[in-house]
Amino acid sequence: MRILLTNDDGIDAPGLAALADAVRPHADVLIVAPATEQSAVGHAITIHDPLKVSERYHGSELFGYAVHGTPADCVKLALCSLMSQHPDLIISGINNGANLGTDIIYSGTVSAATEGTLLGIPSFAISINSFDRRAHFETAARAARHLLTLVPHPHMPAGTLLNVNVPDLPWDQLKGWKLTVQGRTKYVENYERRTDPRGNAYYWIAGTLVETDENPDADYRAVKNGFVSLTPLHFDVTNYDYFAAARTRLETSLNPPDEAARG
Repeated sequence: MRILLTNDDGIDAPGLAALADAVRPHADVLIVAPATEQSAVGHAITIHDPLKVSERYHGSELFGYAVHGTPADCVKLALCSLMSQHPDLIISGINNGANLGTDIIYSGTVSAATEGTLLGIPSFAISINSFDRRAHFETAARAARHLLTLVPHPHMPAGTLLNVNVPDLPWDQLKGWKLTVQGRTKYVENYERRTDPRGNAYYWIAGTLVETDENPDADYRAVKNGFVSLTPLHFDVTNYDYFAAARTRLETSLNPPDEAARG
């Protein structure tokens, strides 16, 4: 099995190292990850600047390739230029901090896995519910290893990825696994005004998470209750209910009769 690993926390992130240690005994692994942290860049790609790439070593062994670009850049570059054969699986993570609810819109971790599915490669994103660099990455890495044979599977629909979120707990304290839906959380946000040493004002985003979803299958509820959350995602964002309900009315009102158009 050939596996491409990437992330959005950067090639030196502890989550990526833990993931690599977990899957390398079971697969031929290539790591292509951002040279610096790219959290919350979403699905951005670099189009106006060259992508600089350098080899990154741990001791005398090649660990991977550091790309001065986004997570989506890393996946595109790996598949188009750095790999002689496409991988059987792409794993993005292990992200420091959960990607739940509306956070997936902004997530570079999820976007890297999304890029993989857009390019036809089975993919999943994996995150741990902690921003501590001493989080239980070994638990999330073990969860990733359990998914190695599940994701490249004939029953996974084309264009669908798994968004995996793991509680920050030792493995033996997990309650189990739950298939979940994207929750509808939101943040009450504000921008704190501060002043730098030269007297210039700047702003730093802050906010509080608000749980607005009563759906018992919501992703954040599973993680909050000690379960590993598996959310199948796809990115056809068409509102099909509205399409079906409004198509005739809108097309009739926006397209005038031939006589009116000629007049």
